[in-house]
Parts: sequence; structure tokens; C-alpha cells
Amino acid sequence: MKYHYSARTKSGEMQVGYVDAPNRDSAQKILGSHDLFILSLEEIRSKQFLSGLTNFFTRVKRTDIMIFTRQFATMLEAKISINDALKNLHAQSRNQTLREAIFQLTQDIDAGLSLSQSLKRHTNIFSDFYINLVQSAEVTGRVEEAMGFLADYLEREIALITKVRNALIYPIFVISLFIAVAGILVGFVFPQLAPIFEESNAEIPVITKILLSAGEFVSNWWIAIIIALVAGVVMLVQYFRSEEGRALWNSFSLKIPILGKMFKKVYVTRFAESVSVLIKGGIPIAQAIEISGNAIGSALYEDSLHRVAESVRGGELLSVSLARENAYFPPIVGQMTAIGEKTGKLEQMFDRIAKFYDREINSTVSNLVELIQPTLMVVLGVLVGLLFAAILIPIYNLVQTF
Repeated sequence: MKYHYSARTKSGEMQVGYVDAPNRDSAQKILGSHDLFILSLEEIRSKQFLSGLTNFFTRVKRTDIMIFTRQFATMLEAKISINDALKNLHAQSRNQTLREAIFQLTQDIDAGLSLSQSLKRHTNIFSDFYINLVQSAEVTGRVEEAMGFLADYLEREIALITKVRNALIYPIFVISLFIAVAGILVGFVFPQLAPIFEESNAEIPVITKILLSAGEFVSNWWIAIIIALVAGVVMLVQYFRSEEGRALWNSFSLKIPILGKMFKKVYVTRFAESVSVLIKGGIPIAQAIEISGNAIGSALYEDSLHRVAESVRGGELLSVSLARENAYFPPIVGQMTAIGEKTGKLEQMFDRIAKFYDREINSTVSNLVELIQPTLMVVLGVLVGLLFAAILIPIYNLVQTF
């Protein structure tokens, strides 16, 4: 969301501008971190569809953030100052939104803000996980190491998402193609054949009658059907972007046969990866768990990890808290966490958990790819056969009448 603000600085100067933040409280915190006394703060409301369309074309992809982070880490390791590194990255960036954000980062740092304070002004681009790790690294003086950790983490996350996405692209494409062809046959071919079958008085199978009725309906109302489908898709997208919709989708996705188990492994891998990186960056365990919950991409896991973080703050062992959340975390996670607590190598154990489940995901995706193709061929073969049977059987009966 974008907010328009008017405020005064410590010296009493008037300042007016815009701030991007997920909610009003976050906007107030961002402005407060810049030592501004807020006079007014108003949300800029725009049409959701146009706003969503604009955000789609101006969004910063994970790949862009990963490349930026990797280049930034490399420059910092070469002992280039943060400001000079950002100026070089500003010149190299091709994404206009990210380019503008980098320019604002350099301006803020020139004005005396820290890197994490500057990043907080761009929460639409940089996640809480990203910002908190940088903030912790600034305290310990290990910013270049933190950027290296973040670059590695983003690379692994992108690789994981790509694997899952690639496994689903082929079946989605084939199913969409079949639906399009079936729609053309039902909407335009069958209505042309209907008068012939009616005049011949030939015996018509039940499936042909169903498809003829569906074809007549589609032929008469195809514009309304398209409008309804587009409106339905837009409404579903908006709903699943809401908190209730996200929770419903997360709950449903975890119950899908085969895929549900894979999604659980994906979330556990993200959790283990992020916690390992955060603990290495010096962030306290409870805070690292909560940040990981916000970055994991599942409302259910976010709630679960919030409960775990509260239990840890109350003095309970992390392994015990994770074991209690057995609906989301397999027993091996709690067991390996307990070993890490005893040996004092918790971050290494989480790293091993992440690698273990990464291999599991690779195996599951490979098996899915091998299973999906023959299954699709059988299912689509049956459906195509029914479509052609609905056409050919009445034609055969028609010929028999002569």
C-alpha cells in the first residue's frame, strides 16, 4: 500500500511525500525511524484491478533481487564501500522499479541512514527476513557475510521454486490445450451437426445429447461465459490474496494427495534454510523462528512457527516445541534439532535438515514427472475418445438408416 504523509523533521522543517508499507502501523514505524514527527498519514486508494495490473508489470522478481544481492555481496567482499557499491548496481540494474529503489537507498545512506533503515522503506521489494538479517549483521559488523548468506539462500529458494514449477508446467499446458480444443468442438462443431442428427431420426447416444445441449448453450451464451470466467478468475485471485483466502489455499494444498506431502517438504526446507541463515547472522533463536514464519509463504506454517517462537521465549526447548507441531513438522526435524541443541551446532543441523529435504523434493519431483506423463496420456486418451465417439457413433447410425 502507498501512503501520503506530511511530517516535520527534528529541526522543524516541513516534509511531504509518499511511503510504501503493508499497513498503516508499518508506515508510521518507517517514518518514525527517520526521526519524523507525523502530522498526517493517508492511504492512497486506487482501483484494485488497475493497481494489481500495475504491480504485475512493475514488480521486482526474485531473480532480480538474487542477482542484486549476489553482486552487492561480491562488491562488499572486494572492500568497496556500501554507497559506491549501490551506485555501481544502480548503473547496472535493468529492472526500473529496482533501479529506483537502489537510487533511493544511495540517497538515504548519503543522508546518514543505515542500510537496514534504508531497506525498510522498500518492504514491497525486500522481505522482513532480508531486512532483519542485514540489521543484525550491522550490529556485528558482518554485512558482507550476511549479503553472501542471503544470495546463497535466494539462489536455493529460486532453484526449489523452479523445480516445483517445472513439474507442473507440462500437465497444466496439456490440460489447458485439451479444454480449449474441447470448447471449440462443443461450442462450434456440435451445433453444426445438431440439425443433421435431428432430421435423420437416427439413434443418438446419451453423451452426444449432453454435448449437443452443452454446444447449444455455449454457442448462444459464449460471450457471457467468457465474461463470467474472467470475472470469476479475478475474484478468485483477489480472494486468495486475502488472509482468509491464503489460509484456505494453504490448508487445501497440504491435503492434496502426493502434492500435499511435497508442499510440506518445501515449507520445511524453507524454514530450515532461513533459520540456519538467521542464526548464523547472530539473530536470537525465537526472533529467527518468527522471521522465518513470515518468509515461509504459508499462513498455516506462519501461525505454527509463531506458537513455537512464543514457547521458546517462555523457556521451552525448540526441539520440544517443534515436536508438538507434528502436523507441520515431521519427527525427524524435532530429533535433529534436539541433537543440535545438545552439541551447540543448531545452525548446522538446520542446514542438514534443509539439504535432506531438498534431496527428498528432487526425488519427489522426478517421480511426479515420470508419473504425470503416462497418467495424462491415459486420461486425455479416454476424454478424446469420448469426444470423437460422441460424433462418430451418431454418424455411423445415420449411415445405417440409408
